[in-house]
Amino acid sequence: MSKQIEKLKKQLVEISEVVNSFKSEAVQVKVVERLLDIMMELEKTDGEGAEIFIKRGYKPRGGDDGHYSSARGPKKPGATKILNQLLSSDFFDTRHSISSIANYCKDNFDSDFKTSELSGILLKLANENKLRRERSNENNRFEYVRA
Repeated sequence: MSKQIEKLKKQLVEISEVVNSFKSEAVQVKVVERLLDIMMELEKTDGEGAEIFIKRGYKPRGGDDGHYSSARGPKKPGATKILNQLLSSDFFDTRHSISSIANYCKDNFDSDFKTSELSGILLKLANENKLRRERSNENNRFEYVRA
């Protein structure tokens, strides 16, 4: 038993620099817990450790650049980025409701935003005087047009 404790102490000393490089104490605790879990699993399987990484969701390093590979592929732009692109185009030269903006984003950017995701950003753009927020006479809902 003392050999295992000595081995554990040695391993903790080896990883302490890496763990201490994280500023957040909560992150440090999570890293140490994760490492201890993996070490305990490795002890149980007696060296058949490769499958433990796969089972626990370990992502092997990607190409030669050392970055982790992403299973999802390239990340889509967010609502703020797309709305700013629309603002720099002629899209807001005409009035649009939130639902029509969401539909336009879905059709042209392949981004399926809920109207609640767009409403806060549109309100912020209106408060910054980049857009005007006006009530529609037809349906009493807000529409957005360039300020």
